[in-house]
Parts: sequence; C-alpha cells; structure tokens
Amino acid sequence: MEDVLDLYAEAKDERRPQVCFDERPYQLIGDKLEPLSVKPTQVKRIDYEYKREGSCNLFMMVQPLGGWRKVKVTERRTKVDFAQCMKELVDEHFPEAEVIRIVMDNLNTHSPASLYEAFEPEEARRISRKLEIHYTPKHGSWLNMAEVEIAVLSRQCLNRRIDDIEKLKRETAAWESKRNDKGVTIEWQFTTTNARTKLKRLYPS
Repeated sequence: MEDVLDLYAEAKDERRPQVCFDERPYQLIGDKLEPLSVKPTQVKRIDYEYKREGSCNLFMMVQPLGGWRKVKVTERRTKVDFAQCMKELVDEHFPEAEVIRIVMDNLNTHSPASLYEAFEPEEARRISRKLEIHYTPKHGSWLNMAEVEIAVLSRQCLNRRIDDIEKLKRETAAWESKRNDKGVTIEWQFTTTNARTKLKRLYPS
C-alpha cells in the first residue's frame, strides 16, 4: 500500500510517467421495443424490457497528473489483450518515456509473463524493460486511480443502453476526447501518513 501511496505523492515526471490501469466488463444491451418519441423538453421514455447483445471488456489507462486517459474496448480480457495495451503505452502513448510506472491490480493477466504470450521473447523483453509495475495490495483495489476514472466513465457515458461494440467504441472515444481536451486530472488526497493513522489495524502491532 505504501509503495503505491508514495508513488502518488511524487511530482509529475514526463520521463517517468505514472499510469493507472484497470478494466471492467460491459454488458451490451438493446431495446426490445423502440423508445417512444418525445419532445425536446421531455425525458427519454424506454420500455423496461431489454435484450442482451453479448458482452465485451473496457481497459482504462489514465495518467492522473497529466490529465490523460485512454479507453480501449476489446471483445475479451485475455493475457494477449493486456499485452497489447502495454505495447501501446510504450510505443504509442509514451514513446519518449524512460520508464512507465504502472499501478494495477494483481490479477493473473497483469504480469510481464503475458507479454511473452503475445510477442516474441525479444519484443516482450523490450516492452517489459520500459515498465515498472506497482501492484495494489489484496482487497486494496480502491488505491488504483483508474477505478476513479472508470466510475466517471460509468456515470457520464455508460449510464444508458448501448447494444453494439462499435457504437461503444465511438461513445467511449468521444467521452475520452472531451476529458483529455479539458485536461482533467485526479487530485489524490489519501497519503501514507493517512494510512498509518486511519488504517493502523493493518500494520503489525
């Protein structure tokens, strides 16, 4: 826990950016009946019945101090999908960085070993050398600021029925672009000092 909190306390460093990474499943849902037509001042009226159109996955990558985030919509959440996200971070989003310091949950897919599932050993090693992983502790995923950004995405973009993965990609891309254009950052308030006081029960006595 303190490893992550100490990282959050550091100033922004373009050569060593902090990036929080997380994912969430998404259920594609459509209407069984067409919504009723409404006037401009009326609330949209939809039937309570819906139909399931499958599911997909949302990867969230966010640089809290840089006001940048990226939502990647994929059909699945596999080791290869994770590895592709890491490659994009290294080669597309932060190509000039000496190292990217990533905060993520300790899931089975969140490992440098996933890179070797997706790429040749030389390529996997090249990518892994640019990554410095900081895992949140067990039952401590709330320490991952990507969860904050996912919550905002859920309220502002996913709070309605979306029945098609391509539409979901367009909608999340539009939300992402608007947030990035505004340069919205995350101001983390919980510090190591707070943890030692408020979570004293978690420390050895």
